[in-house]
Amino acid sequence: MDEASRLTALEERYVHLQRHTTEQDKAMLELADEVAKLRQEIARLRGQMGANRDPGEHADERPPHY
Repeated sequence: MDEASRLTALEERYVHLQRHTTEQDKAMLELADEVAKLRQEIARLRGQMGANRDPGEHADERPPHY
C-alpha cells in the first residue's frame, strides 16, 4: 500500500468516525430530553398519587384481606 492510498484510507475512516460521533451526540441529546420529560411525568404522577391518598391511609399498611 503506497503512502497516498494509506492516507486516503485514514481520511475515509476519520470522516466515518466524525459522522458516527455526530450521530451519537444527536441521539444522546434526544435521550436526555426524553429522560427529562419522563422524570417530569413521574413527578407529576407521584404528586397526583399523593393528592389522591387519604390522610389516614398509610403506604406500608397491609390490606384487610391479609
